Amino acid sequence: MTKITIAQLYPRDMNLYGDWGNTLVLARRAQWQGYDVELLSYDPGDELPGDIDILVGGGGQDSGQDRIKEDLVKVGPTLKAWAADGVPMLAICGLYQLFGHGFTTAKGQEIPGISLMDAHTVAGDTRLIGNITLNTEDFGAVVGYENHSGLTTLGSGARPFGTVKMGDGNNGKDSTEGGRVHHVIGTYLHGSLLPKNPTVADWLLARAAEHAGTTWEPEPLDDTWAERARAVAMSRPR
Repeated sequence: MTKITIAQLYPRDMNLYGDWGNTLVLARRAQWQGYDVELLSYDPGDELPGDIDILVGGGGQDSGQDRIKEDLVKVGPTLKAWAADGVPMLAICGLYQLFGHGFTTAKGQEIPGISLMDAHTVAGDTRLIGNITLNTEDFGAVVGYENHSGLTTLGSGARPFGTVKMGDGNNGKDSTEGGRVHHVIGTYLHGSLLPKNPTVADWLLARAAEHAGTTWEPEPLDDTWAERARAVAMSRPR
């Protein structure tokens, strides 16, 4: 049986709005397809795993970002090497911001990022909150819930996760949402994201299977409840 190793990054401090659900969806969908799943976690002070097939990280309050920022810079070179080696990653909200070049707070303080993604975030005056729907190139319509005051701008080295159909996205101005580089997806979509977007989950798992030295050949799963949740999310007002 092929094993897929999933690592959750900073679950103690960066696990807001149900982001742990993303890890759970990946583990369950892999197990339903007959894969053996090893589930690891990493918090500041832990020993970083030596070999993983997929990395998942969530959002957090400013205090959570503050607690992990020094450790993230320390392990950043390893994360960047993993990404370049094809390890798929999903970074939500606060970690998406710090996967970029940095975050400039409302007081002008610069919280350094790890520059895994060509993006920079500055604090905004208001929060961007509500249901959001994206059009994406690889995944069709993607739905979620955004709640952030950071305004992110992508550089030329990153491409957006999707184009905003309903909502604000990265900054409320350029119609982009999230960012992609290598097999890494960064996004503001909470909710959690993957239960309502199984196509995204299976894409991440396919890349993880490739990294584990096998192929992702899934049997059809009953995603009726996911489709119902997607329909409700897309029908609700902001």
